Amino acid sequence: MDERYRPEKIEKKWQALWDVNEPYRAIEDPSREKFYLLEMFPYPSGRIHMGHVRNYSIGDVVARFKRMQGFNVLHPMGWDGFGLPAENAAMDHGTHPAPWTFENIDSMRVQLKRMGLSYDWKRELATCKPDYYRWEQLIFLKLFEKGLAYKKSSPVNWCPSCQTVLANEQVQNDCCWRCSSLVEQKELEQWFFKTTQYAEELLSEIDNLKGWPESVLTMQRNWIGRSKGCEVDFALEGCDESIRIFTTRPDTLFGVSFMSLAPEHPLVNLLTTDDQRSKVDSFVARIQSQDADSRTGDELEKEGVFTGSYCIHPITEERIPVFLANFVLMDYGTGAVMAVPGHDQRDFEFAKKYDLPLKVVIQPEGQSLCPTSMVEAWTGAGTLVNSGSFDGLTNEEAKDSISLDLVARGKGESKINYRLRDWGVSRQRYWGTPIPIIYCDGCGPVSVPEKDLPVILPEDVTFSREGGSPLARVESFVNVACPSCGKPARRETDTFDTFVESSWYFARYTCPDYEDGPLDPAAVSYWLPVDQYIGGVEHAVMHLLYARFFTKALRDLGMLNVDEPFTNLLTQGMVCKETSSCPEHGWLYPEEVVNGRCSRCDHEARTGRTEKMSKSKKNVVDPNLIISTYGADTARLFSLFAAPPEKDLEWNDQAVEGSSRFLSRVWRVVFDNLELILSASAPTSAKGAAKDLRRVTHRTIKKVTEDIDGRFHFNTAIASIMELVNAIYALDNKAGNAPVLREALESVIRLLAPFTPHFSEELWSLLGHEGGMEVAGWPSWDPAALQEDEKLIIVQINGKLRARLTVALDAAQSDVEALAMTDENVFRNLEGKTIRKIIYVPGKLLNLVVG
Repeated sequence: MDERYRPEKIEKKWQALWDVNEPYRAIEDPSREKFYLLEMFPYPSGRIHMGHVRNYSIGDVVARFKRMQGFNVLHPMGWDGFGLPAENAAMDHGTHPAPWTFENIDSMRVQLKRMGLSYDWKRELATCKPDYYRWEQLIFLKLFEKGLAYKKSSPVNWCPSCQTVLANEQVQNDCCWRCSSLVEQKELEQWFFKTTQYAEELLSEIDNLKGWPESVLTMQRNWIGRSKGCEVDFALEGCDESIRIFTTRPDTLFGVSFMSLAPEHPLVNLLTTDDQRSKVDSFVARIQSQDADSRTGDELEKEGVFTGSYCIHPITEERIPVFLANFVLMDYGTGAVMAVPGHDQRDFEFAKKYDLPLKVVIQPEGQSLCPTSMVEAWTGAGTLVNSGSFDGLTNEEAKDSISLDLVARGKGESKINYRLRDWGVSRQRYWGTPIPIIYCDGCGPVSVPEKDLPVILPEDVTFSREGGSPLARVESFVNVACPSCGKPARRETDTFDTFVESSWYFARYTCPDYEDGPLDPAAVSYWLPVDQYIGGVEHAVMHLLYARFFTKALRDLGMLNVDEPFTNLLTQGMVCKETSSCPEHGWLYPEEVVNGRCSRCDHEARTGRTEKMSKSKKNVVDPNLIISTYGADTARLFSLFAAPPEKDLEWNDQAVEGSSRFLSRVWRVVFDNLELILSASAPTSAKGAAKDLRRVTHRTIKKVTEDIDGRFHFNTAIASIMELVNAIYALDNKAGNAPVLREALESVIRLLAPFTPHFSEELWSLLGHEGGMEVAGWPSWDPAALQEDEKLIIVQINGKLRARLTVALDAAQSDVEALAMTDENVFRNLEGKTIRKIIYVPGKLLNLVVG
């Protein structure tokens, strides 16, 4: 037995035992209550970072806690193996993505095991393996059969650097979310999942996600974006075509003074007159190179071009000029907007710029708006004017009345619209799941027969920076026979967006070895939904929304029996660290700052700004170095103690050392009293200081239990354990109070077990216990031990504090009053005064009113 805490020795020992004994294997057992704990799986970049340490430590605390409570816990780990970084690495280094990815997986697995995470490694999966994506391809074919997967030509977000399509959610500030290159617009044939078919269910069931952060729910509500309104037809002058618009403000219909179309609208060519052709073509070419977000931003300058054509108002029959406008998008609504500059700010700015008429059709109460003097649009409530037979109605009344009138005329219909678009899943890259479709000139798109799945990625691929998928250049892959007619045909060469893999992996974890289909009905029925999901808030409207859609689609395919994938969601904060920079050399590593100056040029170094850890800012801390220096348990303890999980964690070297010192302190108090503890029996009764320690012990058990269970207040839980350790050190006559001392120390070890598993297992075994912490179970508190023998009474005179009295728990008011009169300070402040009134709050306060 080593009296010093040596984490490197202890952690290797227990990790080896866990590898052999597999104590974290999860097996379906209907007689036990299950708990499925899952952190978002990582991309195998090759090295873990402090964000991984924090995220997976949070999850591991909950998993170990629930096991100790007796739950049957599923806690799996796997790899989001497909993606552009592997393909880019292949191009940069002249290698293949597969060995690069699998080498990284092997490296990261070792690093995660070194952290002591309680994963069921028998369920490990990698989405880039055929035994995973085989079933993804089958799911796609089932969705294709149901009409939930389809192909169409569509303007897409194109990343010229990654040479692939991006979903709208993957475009951030006009740039690619992965490489930050400026995104372009491009027209391509793409495969889509019909997420819009589930829009109403995705929206309405948000209210049932009681265990999700409100911020995430708000983001999903806004992204789905339900709008109730009316579709209206404006006939085109001089032909049989019409422009259909969607509006949530039919009450403003009489204020329409021009029509705004998206530059991508299919009627643009028909509407453009010869004299306007060059202007329109130039405008369209320029605007189509811009992404959707920049075109809808509030700061965007509103601009457009007149097509030369007119449409007809559906009620007044006025001629209305048709413009193209940069702020109108083809993929939202109908791609056309009736422009009401008097009551819409974008239209107001556009009308002012192009000198278009402005009409007031809603007057606010107590005001009289004049079109020539308005400086902004009136968008509030009011009464209709200049609206024919609808004058005098409130604008809310007019919405329904005008909608009904349009329906009666055959010029419109009530409609609910959604901001949510169908999910474009085609990507022009190699390292992804092949889309299992074959194109035949005679038969059209044909599904790959199920017996021929998986469609495996060929390995004889040449990587270059050319556009499109490298698969298209592999003739042995592309050229196949049509499964229907046998004639020469060609394979689809696009692969799936990697968000497809992560949209159902949580379900496959329940049955990773199942060979009769994507999902084992018995396994998914037992384990799903995930009870606790943990990951970054940046996935609120991508991964989390797609996973919800996939769950509902798989349910309707008969593969799942749940409506939602994740019952509870925790979004953890980032890990941040102070940065240093130099005006000449940019970001600096800590070792490049000497006496406050850049060691390379002697400029003063700017320090103090705390930012998310990143390689580019040179403020990354290598978890492997921390683990080598202090041990995995210290790294875990610091990451959980330094901040609540949902808040950003600011790195602090001194705090890491403090966590290490705390564990050494616990280790020392156990070893200093080891013989005493081993010979001690369970406590039966205690008095004085021993009774106080027992009260602190059980109060701590209660506090830590409540802090972990659903609240995730790990920092305050650890602080409570530290206070208990302080109380143990403060106990006098430890030899005379061995039973209480043993109970307190064993409680500390068990309470620390989810946070510092190696440390706790070692001390638990040294105390003579067998079977590990899960067998030991989570400690319970004794309500009787929490009871106080005494209580503190505050004594006031005329409301001012004069004394604090410690009295027996059952002390009567007369006893409290008598004791108060013996207090020197109370006695002095009562001299020469008469007590007029006594106010007593039992067990808390005695106030003497004197005069």
